[in-house]
Amino acid sequence: MSENKKRRRQEASTAPHNKPGRKSKSSSSASGLHPFKDRLKADSVILASVKQFSESVKAQLSSLETPPTLSDLNLSSSCREVSDLSTDDVERSIERVMLRAVSSILAGEGFSFTVPARSNANQLYVPELDRIVLKDKTSSRSFSNLSTVRKIAITTRVLRLIHELCRKNIHVTKRDLFYTDVKLFKDQSQSDSVLDDVSCMLGCTRSSLNVVASEKGVVVGRLIFSDDGDPIDCTKMGVGGKAIPPNIDRVSDMKTDALFILLVEKDAAFMRLAEDRFYNRFPCIIITAKGQPDVATRRFLRKMKTELKLPVLALVDSDPYGLKILSVYMCGSKNMSYDSANLTTPDIKWLGIRPSDLDKYGIPEQCRLQMTEQDVKTGKDLLEEDFVKKNKGWVDELGIMVKTKQKAEIQALSTFGFQYLSEVYLPLKIQQRDWL
Repeated sequence: MSENKKRRRQEASTAPHNKPGRKSKSSSSASGLHPFKDRLKADSVILASVKQFSESVKAQLSSLETPPTLSDLNLSSSCREVSDLSTDDVERSIERVMLRAVSSILAGEGFSFTVPARSNANQLYVPELDRIVLKDKTSSRSFSNLSTVRKIAITTRVLRLIHELCRKNIHVTKRDLFYTDVKLFKDQSQSDSVLDDVSCMLGCTRSSLNVVASEKGVVVGRLIFSDDGDPIDCTKMGVGGKAIPPNIDRVSDMKTDALFILLVEKDAAFMRLAEDRFYNRFPCIIITAKGQPDVATRRFLRKMKTELKLPVLALVDSDPYGLKILSVYMCGSKNMSYDSANLTTPDIKWLGIRPSDLDKYGIPEQCRLQMTEQDVKTGKDLLEEDFVKKNKGWVDELGIMVKTKQKAEIQALSTFGFQYLSEVYLPLKIQQRDWL
């Protein structure tokens, strides 16, 4: 009796799996974890396609004439741009500024600085350059004005510190600069802001001031370069990658056999791709600033694009802030529009994650996030930006985002498996050349 019951239970447990057209639980689970994997072609086929694309980009970049500069354009508004200066030139520029201030005091005319205005109202998007530049409007900071007296004290202190750095020919971080006078600066954002003002005043790039940001961005993959004479092989930097040097001027002799540069918004996706050695399967260089791009990462990316002439594909979150980050790499930030010529990398291809991908790849509802009112406002504001309007693909994707009010992070792809990003999503995107 007990044997018959045992046999019936075994038959009942196996019966559903034997019905025609019914998949086993294990096979259903396996296919669910890797949707679209069956659409992937052989790696050799994908590599041949991306190699053709890479070579066409190289040929195009090599054949292009020298891009126009601000001075070449007949703009209705005069604009301000900075350039790299030697430490001696920066030192002399500071001395000229202070001599004018002393002369003004001795003449009984008070003490003031003329500082370029860096507000949004003084920004201009130039389609011919595909980047944001700073117009030439200025404001006066007077020591006799209660509203600006503290700001002019901070400006004077920063000028003295930079003069000392140039005279000694040494570099410090922005944090070091802040700690030289914490009671005056009160908050690092104030000394950082004045640092940008001083850069504008002197007409030099921020790196020319010998003040750098702490290391933030990292790079890994098929790249070899010299860092102040030391050879660096980015295929041997482990999962963490090589920290991008804060002083890009000491980076030289870049070499690669990569077919493209993969720009990644966040550290988590960077780590996944580095650990999976994605750059060996598809020869590439992977770079991230771990969120909001810093100056060193932006300069390093521009240097790679200029010297190696490789296409840049971008992987960011499907939300307005991911696109804002991408736009900073492409056409610059309004905060540093005065230095956009040295910090922007035009013609970056938006690979993913795009709003249309959420349905296309079947991202489950539980992996999507509802956009906040601020998210929707940011998305609508982006739709009004000139650099967005010129790209119909961006307009369409942002339209989907604002309409559905849904967003998703790159990590949403992990619902199909932790390696889905490197094993299926990116290879399929590259195979289909599915970028904007």
